[in-house]
Amino acid sequence: MLAFLTFGFSSILGGLNFITTIVRLRAPGMTWSRVPIFVWSVLAASLISLSATQFVAYGLLMVILDRVGGTSFFNAAQGGNALLYEHVFWFYSHPAVYIMILPAFGIVLEVLAHFSRKPLFAYKWVVASFMVVVVLSMLVWAHHLFTSGMSSYLHMPFMITTELISIPTGMVFLAGLGTIWQGRLWLTTPMLFAMGFLFNFVVGGVTGIFLADVPTDIHLQDTYFVVAHFHYTIMGGEIFAILTGIYYWFPKMTGRMFNDTWGKIHFGWIMIAYTATFIPMFWAGLHGMNRRNPQYPADLTDINQLITVMALLLAASFVPFVVNLAWSWWRGPAAGPNPWRAKTLEWQTSSPPPVTNFAHPPQVVGSPYGYGIPGSSHVAAPVAGAADGDSHSGK
Repeated sequence: MLAFLTFGFSSILGGLNFITTIVRLRAPGMTWSRVPIFVWSVLAASLISLSATQFVAYGLLMVILDRVGGTSFFNAAQGGNALLYEHVFWFYSHPAVYIMILPAFGIVLEVLAHFSRKPLFAYKWVVASFMVVVVLSMLVWAHHLFTSGMSSYLHMPFMITTELISIPTGMVFLAGLGTIWQGRLWLTTPMLFAMGFLFNFVVGGVTGIFLADVPTDIHLQDTYFVVAHFHYTIMGGEIFAILTGIYYWFPKMTGRMFNDTWGKIHFGWIMIAYTATFIPMFWAGLHGMNRRNPQYPADLTDINQLITVMALLLAASFVPFVVNLAWSWWRGPAAGPNPWRAKTLEWQTSSPPPVTNFAHPPQVVGSPYGYGIPGSSHVAAPVAGAADGDSHSGK
């Protein structure tokens, strides 16, 4: 408990650090309307990390005091209430999902804009959606308690707030579609993973609506339907976004290019295996397959065997990923400062960047997504190798 509590403090201080950096240490000329969408997403996640993590810390302190201090916050025999722990725990733990997924949104939208060679669609609406998610993330925790015995009069308000949060997250999805619509798509490995994220996240979002509604949630609680939904949100969302970011920033971090062909093989492999693993789980859950159950129903043996085989193939899909990046880091061709010909600041310096990033603070003069806009530039004087164009040739 004390170790978990210490980890919580690190999360709180990390959120404070990001907020302070973004608010106080932006480059000259980087007004709020010129901040890259990935940075906005980190700011939103940090606001949740700073505020919500404190509540799980309170819960841990209460458990510690119950065990060593003789209090009775959760001990029903002494007048406590075990359900109180669930409320305190989930008041943090559901916002924690958005701590993970908000930066994923930012990574994907960042990549979609650069590889579509278009301005990010509905930039201001996306920023507003991030901030709405920050607020609503604190108001939806009790949908985890629909079957835990909490007061029935709480069901309706928490069902409504859970449904409401699908509006700002849906806005992010629509912004992604609007960005690639009629864009000049450059189907590199990071772009493919970003588009895979959009597909996976809409599946996770639509299936989440069923779990937000009290009647269907009661029926589907603790089934494989919940397992599939969660993995489509977190793995299909967050993990695909992390892979998007790794491939996108790999040349900047290492100074070398990965093998794009093997990157695309990795994408195709993981996308097929992932879909074949978790789509059948929705079916199994609807047919009564419970999670946390060591004995499978006989009539669901075949579907569970299929899921197991596909899960093993899914795990194996990371072999070409690791081999490709390890080999590329060692022997890959030099990347140059800006292999993607992107506009944002990190691509306007060498790869990997020097310790100080820039010899002098860069002057930001425009949008980071001004593709296709004549005369548009993000920085006043890009450094060696950086191009400001709106096509793969930099024009």
